[in-house]
Amino acid sequence: MGLTVLDIEVGNPANPEVTVAVESLIDSGAIYSVVPTPILENLGIKPLAEQEFKLANGEKITRKKGIALFKYGDRVGGADVIFGEPDDATLVGAFTLEALGLVLDPFKRELRPLPMIIAKTTRY
Repeated sequence: MGLTVLDIEVGNPANPEVTVAVESLIDSGAIYSVVPTPILENLGIKPLAEQEFKLANGEKITRKKGIALFKYGDRVGGADVIFGEPDDATLVGAFTLEALGLVLDPFKRELRPLPMIIAKTTRY
């Protein structure tokens, strides 16, 4: 199976008209998206917290986390974003895909709409 790499627009939710196209690995096995710190800083996105992660070799690392706007085609969503450091892969994770209402088709290596379900209550 190959890798899926696409351009995803990233922006600051406080200024949604300004976005930057970022070539990203689509990784539905990752929770968060990772965008290089200089891009996020240029967009005015500020870190809100720090998150600890474990690498495949067992090493633990800490990264800053904020909130970004993501666009793909006509879809827009907001999701947590990790401030990537120089050796970190730039990627789009599951939270971002869900916020955009998209899912990765691993066979066609493309994004497709996620079936969106909402529940309604009956009022008596």
